[in-house]
Amino acid sequence: MNEGHPVQALWCDPADGVVARIVRALAERELHAARTVVLVPYAQLMGVARAMWARCGSPGFVPRFETTHNWARSAGGFVPTGYDVAHDMARDLVTAQALLSQSGFHAERFALAGRVVELAYQLVPLAAAVAPQERVGDWAARAAQVAEAGSESEWFRTESALIRIAVAWVSTSGYATDVLQRESTRAQVDALIVLEGFQTDPLTQALCALWGDRALHLSLVPANTQVDAAASHVALDPEDEAELAAACVLRHLAEDRAPVALVATDRALTRRISAQLKAQGIVTHDETGWKLSTTRAAAALMSALRACAHDAGSDQVLEWLKSGADGDALAVQSLEARLRREGLRDWSAWCALIARSEKPQDVAMLPFTEAIEARRAPMTRSRPLAEWLGALRELLEASEQWEPLSEDMAGGKVIAALWLDAGAHGDDEEFPGGRHTLAEFTAWVRDVLEDASFVPPAGDQAPKVIVLPLYQLLGRAFGAVVIPGCDDRRLPASPEPPGNWSAAQRADLGLPSRETLEAAQRAAWAAALHNPSCELLWRQSDASGEPVRPSPLVQALQLDHVLQPATDPRSPREVAVQPTDCPKPSGALLPLQNISTSVYEDLRRCPYRFFALRQLGLRSADELDAEIDKRDFGNWLHAVLGHFHEALLETPTQDAQERAALIEDASRRATQELGLSDAEFLPFAAAWPAVRDGYLQWLTGHEAGGAVFVEAEPWKEQPLGDLRLIGRLDRIDRMPDGQAFVIDYKTESASVSKERVKDPTEDTQLAFYAALVADDTLRAAYVNVGEKSSGTQTVEQPSVVEARDALVAGIISDFTRIAQGAALPPLGEGAVCDYCAARGLCRKDFWSDEAPRLATACASPPPEGEAPAPWGGPAVGGDTK
Repeated sequence: MNEGHPVQALWCDPADGVVARIVRALAERELHAARTVVLVPYAQLMGVARAMWARCGSPGFVPRFETTHNWARSAGGFVPTGYDVAHDMARDLVTAQALLSQSGFHAERFALAGRVVELAYQLVPLAAAVAPQERVGDWAARAAQVAEAGSESEWFRTESALIRIAVAWVSTSGYATDVLQRESTRAQVDALIVLEGFQTDPLTQALCALWGDRALHLSLVPANTQVDAAASHVALDPEDEAELAAACVLRHLAEDRAPVALVATDRALTRRISAQLKAQGIVTHDETGWKLSTTRAAAALMSALRACAHDAGSDQVLEWLKSGADGDALAVQSLEARLRREGLRDWSAWCALIARSEKPQDVAMLPFTEAIEARRAPMTRSRPLAEWLGALRELLEASEQWEPLSEDMAGGKVIAALWLDAGAHGDDEEFPGGRHTLAEFTAWVRDVLEDASFVPPAGDQAPKVIVLPLYQLLGRAFGAVVIPGCDDRRLPASPEPPGNWSAAQRADLGLPSRETLEAAQRAAWAAALHNPSCELLWRQSDASGEPVRPSPLVQALQLDHVLQPATDPRSPREVAVQPTDCPKPSGALLPLQNISTSVYEDLRRCPYRFFALRQLGLRSADELDAEIDKRDFGNWLHAVLGHFHEALLETPTQDAQERAALIEDASRRATQELGLSDAEFLPFAAAWPAVRDGYLQWLTGHEAGGAVFVEAEPWKEQPLGDLRLIGRLDRIDRMPDGQAFVIDYKTESASVSKERVKDPTEDTQLAFYAALVADDTLRAAYVNVGEKSSGTQTVEQPSVVEARDALVAGIISDFTRIAQGAALPPLGEGAVCDYCAARGLCRKDFWSDEAPRLATACASPPPEGEAPAPWGGPAVGGDTK
């Protein structure tokens, strides 16, 4: 420790130091040091106090520096039994459920158990400070009176009942610290010296009352309230704040100011800073830890439980499989590809599909699916909690997750928190409570993991960076202190008191008030600023862009002019701009034989997109958990109309009611085939009657013109030299003169369809469909199926024959040039680029200034006498219609 450090004077000052005052008290009262207990505010201070005594205390025997919990542990072991508050969420939740069942809340016990435990944990410090014989009587009666306030609504009545249950629970419970209030313990300790921190502890106050004049209070809070100047940094956003804080820590370490205290005001921010320090080879020692539920081990276990639910989604099952030892197995990858290709969000839908499918690839995947179901099946029935623990362990072992879990430090904590290590916690039958369903057991596991914390071990070497809460700076010497998150949300001047207690209830119970918490917060803040090399950081805005103000504590320092804006500790470095050139790949070595309308549309819109998505075969993974949108409605409508017209062809009728019945049957069949959820499809189902009636009215007029339905959803192939045009048409009718009438259904606005047919050379879809039909002359139109007052409309392409002939000539020319090595540059513009899956490959946003000019010129010129390719003409320069 530096001799000039304020903590040095706090402990070792010859006149007013804590050690000197303890030495004088022992001498004046003729007390033996070995029979004196010195209580410190928190556990980490025990080692500090012993080191300070060794440094400047009297020779000989050393007082016992303890916390109340450490003292109780050494005075006598305590094992919770029966309905004792165990401070083990796994046990306490089930105890709360049993108490709720006995109090008339059996049906709501799972929903209310967490609230009862929360209330009990807030009352435990007060109950533990009372002697056991008084706890059950007077204290319980006084504490129960606070539950009577406010019973004018059902919520208040329920809350009052929960408070009474919590009071009864904590008042009848035994505690590990009860041993400290026994006469035998007082006989072993001649004097009790309390080193007070920022807040008084009820148990410590009770012990001082028992020791009477043999108790002595000494304050650890520095008496000198003068605030030293602190350096300040203002970051732009959370990421910038984490970088700044990590840079501050690294600079202090480089200047030999270890150890550095990193105050944890926000867990997410602290973990960001720790990750950046770890990248620089600096491992932090975290005294606060983080929620066990956020560890990878807990996530893997929870994924197994979620995957076993009867309504589990495909994503949840895949997440579970990937977290196991065979997560990268070919079978898992094949399963994922199949699920995404089919768009099956529900795992049950996949099981039904695979069971009835006769496709070779599905038959090969059936044994793997059955093996997964064999693991999930035992988890469906309800059972007592003790049996659930065994079933969960068997599931983890069958999934080959148990061994990696037990070998992981956080995984070992997960196993211990959930009582999965059989025999380590005694008899499983000690668990009270009734049967749990899988959902109830999953909620219990979630609550247990949310309550537990994981603190990684410090290691053998002295840590260079220590992550700790603000109040644990008290009494400890650090070379520098870095406090990120000094904004009004993460560092309030007046912290919100825990729980939903009113101010009157807090006063009656003896819980700390808002004013008490504010005083403690300000005292801890002043003590932190007493450290040398203290740096404060806050951000101007959150990740969402919402402005953030500095903490009121920081604003007070600004008003007192004791903040010194510091220079950015990050070293700037110049990075040369390296713009990307316009890519000009050749697809000559990747010939395509089958050409569909979407394939050729990609070539016309952007040659590079065609190269990346079609020739290279790159594609983004489809989302399994996407919500139903208008595209799903369009696919459903196509299926409905296909089934309807096939049924109408088999049983012709002109009766409007019979036709309406046929189309309703077709809608139910399509919904079942596509596996659409009724709840998610509700908005479109509400619009369906108007769509149906409008379509049937249009169909009557369409048939009055002589059109006769021929086939729906026909697959067509048409050879074209070395190429083959392929595609599935929505519908083909025949007109009275024998001409084919190609129809393509659209759910878009009629105005959009009318824009499509304005320029025949720009409308690829109808021209391509016309090329798939062998007839020399034909008609083609879009049929807009809508629910608005305009209903269903026909938008015909009058020049479809000319457009088809031009399209066929263009296809031959384009693919000939591609085979000859013509470049395929990215020429898309507007909406074509906005929603392009290949935009990250062409790197258009990072091109050099010359790239756009080069892009328009990098296509090879066509052979003499031939028309230019579509991607070389001006048609590609604007937005796609």
